[in-house]
Amino acid sequence: MINKNLLKNTGTFLLFGGPALFAFLAVVLIPFIYGLYLTFTNWSVGTGESTFVQFSNYVKVFKDEAFLTSLWFTIKYAFFCLLFSNVIAFFIALALTKKLRGSQFIRAGFFTPNLIGGIVLGYLWQTLFSQVFPYIGGKFGWEIFEKSWLGDSDKAFWALVIASVWQLVGYLIIIYIAGLAGVPKDILEAAEIDGANGIQKLAKIILPLAIPSIVICIFISITRSFLAYDVNLSLTKGGPFNSTEMVSYHIVQKAFLSNDYGTGQAEAIVLFVVVALIALTQTYFLKKREVEA
Repeated sequence: MINKNLLKNTGTFLLFGGPALFAFLAVVLIPFIYGLYLTFTNWSVGTGESTFVQFSNYVKVFKDEAFLTSLWFTIKYAFFCLLFSNVIAFFIALALTKKLRGSQFIRAGFFTPNLIGGIVLGYLWQTLFSQVFPYIGGKFGWEIFEKSWLGDSDKAFWALVIASVWQLVGYLIIIYIAGLAGVPKDILEAAEIDGANGIQKLAKIILPLAIPSIVICIFISITRSFLAYDVNLSLTKGGPFNSTEMVSYHIVQKAFLSNDYGTGQAEAIVLFVVVALIALTQTYFLKKREVEA
């Protein structure tokens, strides 16, 4: 009887969970393990030949100033993307949970940029920053827009942030709306009767109860920002003079254009560890706040 039940349960699992398990093994786990192995070799993209070099690729990673510079640049980019996208998305979601006329249409409008691919998004904003905004700046005498932002390293950084935030906000709004919808109306009404104003209700009731949504949105913001590649490629291509080269872009350049796949893969593993540590740390501390709430 036990064997029959075991076979039945195994067959059911393979029927429903087998395709997903196979996809996870083929697309995620096996490539990750093989990639980890390649970090200990000097595998050549062109010839396919490799020899075991132990930890020399990891030593090269921390001696590569270009990688460390791109990593620091990405950390700054991720911080501002996380900050602006979450603040904007939260308050828009808060406004849309009020019974506003046309709120469904507004939600769809904000979500639409998230449907645009990163390459298309980058070229769209490249046109805006290099042609449309300079034309408007010249016409109305707005000095900030008179020259293309993409030719200035500082402004190119903010161009990347603006384009990424514009795309990310719509996705986060949907999550925040779902979280805010779970805030009990009777608690808010009771607080209002007790004399609490809007700021007090936001700080003492809405934010603590929205912690689960905040955890998810911050996690998504961190992972998407650190792994950004397509927007960087299509909007700035790391320019001007490699000043906006993000770490994912640098890794691809190192692995495939410089034919140094072992070092490039080692840099990818280091990036994975950095992102995992940051994401898990923020999740841990915010989850503690969720329990307290």
